[in-house]
Amino acid sequence: MTKRLLLIVGILLVPLIVGLLFTYEIIKVDWVSFMEIQPSYQPQEDPLLLPSGSIPIEGAAYIPGLGAPVNPVPSDKVSLSRGQEFYNIACALCHGADGKGNGPFAVFLNPTKPANLLDDDIQSESDGAIFMTITSGIPGSMPSMRENLPDAHSRWDVVNYVRVLQGKSTP
Repeated sequence: MTKRLLLIVGILLVPLIVGLLFTYEIIKVDWVSFMEIQPSYQPQEDPLLLPSGSIPIEGAAYIPGLGAPVNPVPSDKVSLSRGQEFYNIACALCHGADGKGNGPFAVFLNPTKPANLLDDDIQSESDGAIFMTITSGIPGSMPSMRENLPDAHSRWDVVNYVRVLQGKSTP
């Protein structure tokens, strides 16, 4: 009778002891999880590139390598006031209120300083080239403003306001 009792207690205690070993991670087993084998994004990691042949939501004009789009927003008072507001929010910290690259945040940017928007090489760029720089940024120098200015119309308004800063357009 005692042998049977010991056998039954042993049969019941062995799974309990083994379960406790796994529970308290004395025995560690990497369980298969489908989330572990999927591609994931780490904090501060760039998203994956778009598949080849895909067209961005904004349209074919925004595909890199196809040239700069044409400015569809007229440089009127509404666009310029919106552009000034968006510029002061998203751009002036680095480029400065006057566009000379001397914003309050510029001193912290090393080794690449913000561009002086009044320089001849930037003034000679088309509106579309400036728009694409605002939209996509410059690798290692300027972040993309697509999240700060998610509406394409607001980025065109900033382009129109930059032209006012450069003296190429009048308010």
